Amino acid sequence: MITKTASYLLACLVALPVCANERSEWHNLIDKNLSQFEFWGGVPHSTVKGLPTGTYQSNDVTKGTPLGLNNDPLNIFNVIEEDGQLVIKVSGQVYAGINTRKNYGNYHLKFQFKWGMQRWEPRLTAKRDSGLLYHCTGEHGVFWKTWKACLEYQIQETDIGDYLGLKGPRGQYRGYRVEQENKPDKRDSGLYYYDPNSENIITGARYTNAYIENDAPFGNWNTVELYAVGDEAVHMVNGEVVMFVENLQTKTGEPLTSGQIQFQSEAAEIYYRDMQIRYTSKFPPEIEAKIRRIEVK
Repeated sequence: MITKTASYLLACLVALPVCANERSEWHNLIDKNLSQFEFWGGVPHSTVKGLPTGTYQSNDVTKGTPLGLNNDPLNIFNVIEEDGQLVIKVSGQVYAGINTRKNYGNYHLKFQFKWGMQRWEPRLTAKRDSGLLYHCTGEHGVFWKTWKACLEYQIQETDIGDYLGLKGPRGQYRGYRVEQENKPDKRDSGLYYYDPNSENIITGARYTNAYIENDAPFGNWNTVELYAVGDEAVHMVNGEVVMFVENLQTKTGEPLTSGQIQFQSEAAEIYYRDMQIRYTSKFPPEIEAKIRRIEVK
């Protein structure tokens, strides 16, 4: 078994400049050509217009032939300028994503997002949805023909900062489970919640609700922050810690400390700006106090 110390040393090999210094300078991830990302497109819904002749489409967007790598005929991820600032406009027609070409470990990521008006099938009447996927590894499209195996920082209306694992990765958190009624068809019919004050430790990749909902009103910018340090992660929404997950692991149980970062297109128009990342070797004292339940000296 790999110890926490060994896990940290492995993370340092991924992010070598951080190990000598607590934090480095901010690095901007957005440029006009999205040159630091690659695109992967999933299966277009049968209602999507404007695709090249012969493109596979289906009512079930989780199965079939995906658009694939760097094939974005609808320009789903497009960089525009707004108030003198570069902004990623995600139109949302197709389940898709852009992922960083580099792997990252031991970092602090922050950006802002706001929702647009447009929604698409198969979520035409559902909550607007997207997501920040981190520690992404392996092949493209292993989840719903679209996304890599990863951990997710949920970005969805009224559900910002929630946690889940896709295709194997998992972690532990303090929290509790609430049984749902009238769900006999579900293998696990419970709802899961993160609670920093709980003594109960939950292990797994199940969808878990954040401690608080701290969304800005619709149409306003939200500030998202993710700290990923060693095999631990903190989700922050508009300055508040809403989720802390530790002992992050791969499907086969090895410590999960690094990977690519991916941003989703999931049938809703969304805008991203001020996307920056810096390497860091530890959580700030005020966050450490909240997640460890200790006093700051």
